[in-house]
Amino acid sequence: MMLLTCPNCGARNVSEFRYVGEAKSRPDPETATPEQWRRYLYFHRNPAGWIKETWYHGSGCRRYFGIERNTVDNAQRPAGVTS
Repeated sequence: MMLLTCPNCGARNVSEFRYVGEAKSRPDPETATPEQWRRYLYFHRNPAGWIKETWYHGSGCRRYFGIERNTVDNAQRPAGVTS
């Protein structure tokens, strides 16, 4: 079982959350090319190590939040916090 720490509700089972994806900048809809949209929607880095992610706590506070998660051991810290 993996625990995920919601900044509003505390540590909970990951089944209460929905993974939104890797946190990255969205292209400007007015100026983005089809290639830029494809890269934004379908290309993901998937590194081994720390990555910024967005999650949605649907079974709790119903809020979106960002965390940094180590994809190797699932260690977590709030987004923007470095150790």
